[in-house]
Amino acid sequence: MTTVRPSPAAVEGVWPSLYEAAARAEELLAALPEPGDRSPDQRAAATAAKDAARAERVRFLEAHAADVYDRLTKGRTVGLRLAELVAAAALAYPSLLPSERQIADDRKRRQADKEGYEIDQGIFLRAVLGSPAAGRHLLDTMLLPTPRALELLPAFRRTGEVRTRSVLLERRGEAAHLTMRRDDCLNAEDVEQVDDMETAVDLALLDPRVRVGVVRGGEMTHPRYRGKRVFSAGINLKSLHAGGISLVGFLLRREVGYLHKLVRGVRTDGECGERREGAWHARTVEKPWIGAVDTFAIGGGMQLLLVLDHVVAAADAYFTLPAAREGIVPGAGNFRLGRHTGPRVSRQIILQGRRLWASEPDARLVADEVVEPEEMDAAIARGVERLSAPAVVANRRMLNLAEEPPEEFRRYIAEFALQQALRLYDQDVIAKVGRFAGEAGAGTAAAAGAETRPRDE
Repeated sequence: MTTVRPSPAAVEGVWPSLYEAAARAEELLAALPEPGDRSPDQRAAATAAKDAARAERVRFLEAHAADVYDRLTKGRTVGLRLAELVAAAALAYPSLLPSERQIADDRKRRQADKEGYEIDQGIFLRAVLGSPAAGRHLLDTMLLPTPRALELLPAFRRTGEVRTRSVLLERRGEAAHLTMRRDDCLNAEDVEQVDDMETAVDLALLDPRVRVGVVRGGEMTHPRYRGKRVFSAGINLKSLHAGGISLVGFLLRREVGYLHKLVRGVRTDGECGERREGAWHARTVEKPWIGAVDTFAIGGGMQLLLVLDHVVAAADAYFTLPAAREGIVPGAGNFRLGRHTGPRVSRQIILQGRRLWASEPDARLVADEVVEPEEMDAAIARGVERLSAPAVVANRRMLNLAEEPPEEFRRYIAEFALQQALRLYDQDVIAKVGRFAGEAGAGTAAAAGAETRPRDE
């Protein structure tokens, strides 16, 4: 369905050349068959038209990204989360971003059959995040607690427990235990789990009775791991193959949502419905976090470990970031891993798929403690006791400022927004995901697929 576009003069600040290139691309795409049904010549024509429009978008945003963001956020007085921002931009600048209808239509398609409109979102978000003022404001907005967390907070404070499909959050003494419990897919992450994780992290940070957070995998029902705890099998490749892993709702939200909150904390400066006593000295609530790795932490699971303050691993566990094998960028893993392991080991893990067994000396660069599986509970309890000390929060805040300066993270995540979008639609990724996810009906990334399917060496 062709969108009726206003004239260039009716769209504030959009260059005529961008308007014309976007209109030509849209008219051509509307005249072609569905993406999955196009001939090679038709695919080439569609790619050329998209590239011409995208080149104009890049040029426009290089000059006007900050102005566009200021218009959408009323001079940075209104906070828009990622999904809200791209939706608002699509309405205000229809030549710049795909419409909600176009994104919704693409979401119904398999990854291999999509039009690739998320690349245009990646172009936009790279420019916004790359602008110092706009990027800082957007990242700051993403540190606010989600509406869902605020709705659940009174019940969590009262009962000390929240259950979602993907996560169980329990307050035990001064610790909030966040148990990932997607037992059907070995905690392979999808959009639902990212939402549940951010909700749980918000709740743990907002509850004043919680001093330390603990992240662990629950017991599995998968035949190979039945009754065993598993930390995470990484991204759910079946969901990616089916078109269910989105750039904005999963890949970017994960990085600047709950993972960023684990590092920086959650904002409580009056915009989350309450003011803390003494909040003048800090706009965020931060708490130390422990990771407990049973069996394995693959892909996104290993990325999660890099933002935690103390990692306990079972002696038979392993860690891996199979980015090169999957063909995508492992979130901010490239940004953080080298700080832990040094550049040589990080390249071995990310570029060559090296697997670190907890028993190896190099694994101690990722895990603080390696204990026998039956000693995990005791090791976690010791970690909670140590990290409950009063000076821990102030010192972790200063460590994080030194080790992960906010401006360096902003610059990294800006480029990630586009590079990950491009990788999602590259043919090598589409082919690999089809094989890994199992065209014949395998269930999850953990059940079928290269490094995200645990297998014997």
